[in-house]
Amino acid sequence: MSGREGGKKKPLKAPKKGPKEMDDDEIALKQKQKETQKALQEAKAKAAQKGPLVGGGIKKSGKK
Repeated sequence: MSGREGGKKKPLKAPKKGPKEMDDDEIALKQKQKETQKALQEAKAKAAQKGPLVGGGIKKSGKK
């Protein structure tokens, strides 16, 4: 046995697809996703500046 004769053969690679043309709906969707992502990043940065939301304090176990 020489080489890979006995094993599985590798499938040929599929040719790369050309550039996809987008219509107005897809462009609007991408724009909305970018805006949502940007708003999320801003909210995350704003939340990181403040301290924890819950004050905590002394926790009670519930047993008396």
